[in-house]
Amino acid sequence: MPMNKSNHKLLRLPEVKSTTGLSRSTIYDRIAESTFPNQIPLGPRLVVWVESSIQNWIAEQVSAARG
Repeated sequence: MPMNKSNHKLLRLPEVKSTTGLSRSTIYDRIAESTFPNQIPLGPRLVVWVESSIQNWIAEQVSAARG
């Protein structure tokens, strides 16, 4: 697998909740609605999100709110 020059930081659910201000249920509801970045499964009970995907989602929300 080729490595990108940029490092991708992975966030677990508590970090995603803290960063976005969303609850666990809201995050998963929005994933189901395809309005939030999908998680990446790393194990049977471990999922993560790519930090840049979360930051891009936040930027989109700010842009949409500002018109």
